[in-house]
Amino acid sequence: MISNCARSGVLGVELRTTHRHGAEPSLNAVQRTEVRKRFADSPVTLVGIGSNERLDSPDPAVLARSMEAIEKFVILSRDVGGSGVKVKPDSFHKGVPRATTVAQIGAALNKLAAFAAGHDQEIRLEVHGGCAALPTIKAIMDIAAHPKAVVCWNSNPEDLEGAGLEHNFALVKDRLGATAHVRELDSPAYPWARLFTLFVKAGWKGWVLLEAGGAPKDPVAALAAQRRIFETLAAEARESAQS
Repeated sequence: MISNCARSGVLGVELRTTHRHGAEPSLNAVQRTEVRKRFADSPVTLVGIGSNERLDSPDPAVLARSMEAIEKFVILSRDVGGSGVKVKPDSFHKGVPRATTVAQIGAALNKLAAFAAGHDQEIRLEVHGGCAALPTIKAIMDIAAHPKAVVCWNSNPEDLEGAGLEHNFALVKDRLGATAHVRELDSPAYPWARLFTLFVKAGWKGWVLLEAGGAPKDPVAALAAQRRIFETLAAEARESAQS
């Protein structure tokens, strides 16, 4: 993976847990040092850990297990050279008032952010699942006021709902963290040029992370092609923001 990223010029990676990357809390100290060294010896930056942990369960025991797992990922991210951990909000549950779930996620996120701050890490709330509407994310972030609790933009169809992309982006732009997720940048299903202009106008300086589908025959060539589209979009956005 590191080699493919270096060869394609895609120089930042969020390691996904429970996937093929193998970056899990079960790694011992020697293995963690080796992961850190492999990135340090390459041009590729380890941006952080992408966990699949969620903060929405109405079962206190399940929520407690998720929070404990996230704290372990925070330590892992610190040890391997990352700067934060991605978490999910994630859904609303039958019989539980939406406001109760929002308050629970916000409070949990705030507590985790305070823990992460002690290890110089961010807790990155992915705009995901049943909570993906940006007004919902804003309501969660209003409760999770800790500066290490941040938003990971996720480029969802919900971004375009309601008052539209610009309005929804404005709801969370001041809480964006060091990462944002995009899909294939040549996909016509999302207004990438408008999003990049919003990033530039907001002065955001984080990592744009590609969540690509499929299995291209030549992953290096596919990554390089996406990088070239990214560079064009970024240049056009900078020009648009100055006009």
